[in-house]
Amino acid sequence: MKKSLKTAPLLFFLAGLSLAGQDINTLISREVNASLTFAESMYIDLHQNPELSFQEFRTASKMAEELRKLGFDVTTGVGGNGVVGVMKNGGGPVIMLRTDMDALPVREATGLAFASNVTVIDMNGTETPVMHACGHDLHMTVWWGTLNALVSLRNKWKGTVVAVAQPAEERSGGSEQMIDDGLYTRFPKPDYALAYHVASDMPAGTIGYREGPIFAGVTSLDVKIFGVGGHGAMPHKTIDPIVLSSRLILDYQTIVSREINPVSPAVISVGSIHGGIRHNIIPSEVDLQITVRFFSDEVREQIISAIQRISRGVAISAGLNEGLLPRVTFQDDFTPPVENDPELVTRVISSMGSIAGRQNVIKVDPATVAEDFGKYGRTAENVKIGLFWLGGVNTSKYQESSSKSLPLPALHSEFFYPDFRPAYVTGASAMSRAIIDLLQTK
Repeated sequence: MKKSLKTAPLLFFLAGLSLAGQDINTLISREVNASLTFAESMYIDLHQNPELSFQEFRTASKMAEELRKLGFDVTTGVGGNGVVGVMKNGGGPVIMLRTDMDALPVREATGLAFASNVTVIDMNGTETPVMHACGHDLHMTVWWGTLNALVSLRNKWKGTVVAVAQPAEERSGGSEQMIDDGLYTRFPKPDYALAYHVASDMPAGTIGYREGPIFAGVTSLDVKIFGVGGHGAMPHKTIDPIVLSSRLILDYQTIVSREINPVSPAVISVGSIHGGIRHNIIPSEVDLQITVRFFSDEVREQIISAIQRISRGVAISAGLNEGLLPRVTFQDDFTPPVENDPELVTRVISSMGSIAGRQNVIKVDPATVAEDFGKYGRTAENVKIGLFWLGGVNTSKYQESSSKSLPLPALHSEFFYPDFRPAYVTGASAMSRAIIDLLQTK
């Protein structure tokens, strides 16, 4: 039996009513799941073609291309290899969604069929393998999946979405370079900035949150310890900088244990010590490389002051004159803590929980790893930021690890890779819902 053509408008009208009446979570889930096959192919491509910090040329080009396909107004070369896409959809708040793009100098050992075999020449002129050992390939794919869902559902929100693909997170320079290149002046200034970081100790399908500091700040510094060198058989005629450095390494640990308030977490780690060239020669200097981690600017300043004081005091006690006192210098990689806006976090986790399941949105302890996303919230514009953990561990592997007390591959490990499909679906669905809700009212 043939249907009359006169019924066509009615059918379209009813179809529209059906769409309009569908729950927003249903619509989001439909869009995210429909994009899964393409997203997985994108993930595999990104995983197989990693690029080091400040070398993200192919990756940036790919992110820009995908943004243009979605209909964003795209600008490249922001702060180096940074990409910014802007989509305006009427009056309303401005939401910035950020992903990082860079990989690490790690030789992959996952055994994946699409494992990276890339080697490059790094900034120091050294040949090195490259791997997405910190999950930035997943970050980019979830970022794209979220933007794709927002574009498809643009009748459900009003405002502006600013999509940021950031270079050089691993070297802690990319966010600052993009800010310095006019991220908040050349483009719409965000009311809120959001991002994920994959978690290597949370099952895929979960999301971790915390109000206030969630990632630590980090400062790297070098200490050059001077002495008076000589023959190893006649130490009484020397002032041994190796002995001084040993004293200092132990004394530095008392800063956290005896000078910092116990309720203020902090870490001091000496990661490198270099001095001397022969068994029987006492050298004239020793070099230490130190990382300091903290959750407040006040603690950072307290630690640095103590390192300088202790270094000077130990040298003076050994009889060194003013010209041979230790020299403390700082690297350019200062990264502040990531301090989530409490009000923003509360709103976002409510939205995320409504689609991911409230039992899957978990409050976590602060982590002493660092992330330069915190810089986006430390400018004169006072942008409210929210960074969330995205569980990445295969559920079966997570359960086995828990029951047998087996360690899981950590971030930056040559064995780390996320369980893509559940992580992608959860991440893109939850972030889409959060942004749509934020774009209802300012």
